[in-house]
Amino acid sequence: MLKFARPIHPGEFLREEYLVPLGMSAGALARKLNLPRTRIERIVKEEVGLTPDTALRLGRFFNTTPEFWMNFQKAYELEIEAKKIAAELEKIVPLEAAA
Repeated sequence: MLKFARPIHPGEFLREEYLVPLGMSAGALARKLNLPRTRIERIVKEEVGLTPDTALRLGRFFNTTPEFWMNFQKAYELEIEAKKIAAELEKIVPLEAAA
C-alpha cells in the first residue's frame, strides 16, 4: 500500500488538485454534478468520505474514472484504520505458507 507522511483525504486532493487550480467553489462543482452543495462542501472540508455515487459523478466530470476516486477513499480509510489498530495487528501471527 502506498504510504504518505500522513493519510491524504480525498477531499483534500479534490480541493487542492482540482478546485483551487480551477478557481471553482465546492458549490459550483456541486451544481455541475447535480448534487447538494453541502455534500461537496463536507467532502472538501474532510468531514465525510466519497460515496460511489459521488465517485461516479467526479469521474465523469473530471474525465477520470470512478475507480480513481474510490481507490483514493479506500486507501485513506485503510491507512487511518491501520494506525488505529496497529497494536492489535502486531499481535496477530501470520499464517505460515505451506512448505
